[in-house]
Amino acid sequence: MGDVLSQNEIDNLLAAISSGELDTDELKDTGEKQIKNYDFARPSKFSKEHLRTLEIIFEHYGRLLSTNLPAYFRKNVQIEVVNSEAVTYSEFSNALSNPVLLGIVNFAPLEGNIIIELADNLGYAIVDRMLGGNGLPLERSRDFSEIELIIIERIMNICTNLLRDPWQNVINIEPRLERIETNSQFAQIISPSEMTSIVTMNIKIGNVEGLMNICLPYDCLEPVIDKLNTKYWFSTMKVKDDKSYEEVIEVAISKAKIPIRVILGKSSISVNDFLNLQLGDIIRLNTKVEDELDIFVGNIKKFSALPGASGENYAARITSIIKEE
Repeated sequence: MGDVLSQNEIDNLLAAISSGELDTDELKDTGEKQIKNYDFARPSKFSKEHLRTLEIIFEHYGRLLSTNLPAYFRKNVQIEVVNSEAVTYSEFSNALSNPVLLGIVNFAPLEGNIIIELADNLGYAIVDRMLGGNGLPLERSRDFSEIELIIIERIMNICTNLLRDPWQNVINIEPRLERIETNSQFAQIISPSEMTSIVTMNIKIGNVEGLMNICLPYDCLEPVIDKLNTKYWFSTMKVKDDKSYEEVIEVAISKAKIPIRVILGKSSISVNDFLNLQLGDIIRLNTKVEDELDIFVGNIKKFSALPGASGENYAARITSIIKEE
């Protein structure tokens, strides 16, 4: 919508047209279409809708990481999605530091690989924490040793396996960590000019904070690119069925085994009498034959019963139910 003119501006415009100072032909629409510049070197294959959907997917992924990783680090882990953008692979690789931690992940059944880049300070903190330290990074960066890479590979495998659930609404993937590279030159998974989507996540392990970048090439996501929109995403979300869920819980609980014990009575004897007990000795209890017995479910008194027999087995017939614990 154009700017709204004031009454004075309208009067001045009419006066200019009447005096001939303003040519009305110049105000007519020529009908020419506006030309939009298009950069063929950087085709916009990822729309804002695609990037927003990827953010939603990796927000779910971040929640899974923050839930599962504390079990290994024994420290609080906070993760949030910072940004998502579309850049060429050369721009992504040129921005990488040295040394760098690059996890090459096979994104089967989709063709091609994705890259999970982990900040080096997080890598040092993970190694220190997994080896019993306080989880602090090094003051000066250095190359990772073989043992350190094996430790980091274990954590990267966990992060890779957690990718399944967030992508379930789009496609059932079977991600597999192929290798870890510390030099970006050995991680040329696609052509430098190919477009990629970069999802940046901020990870905080204790007091150590760093970034994780996930590089998703367009060639890899092309078969499911139409599904990367919020409309499809929310339409395929499973509606929670509370009724069926309650039935499953009831069935599972009904099959659980619980201990039940009947107390015939109590008695007190000396330690000397206890040591000298023999087969056939009689212990006098504080209950009579006609007295009701207490039945305990676990450690809670739930029923009263009378003693009896069922065939060749001893039994107890419930006479009352105790409602309160």
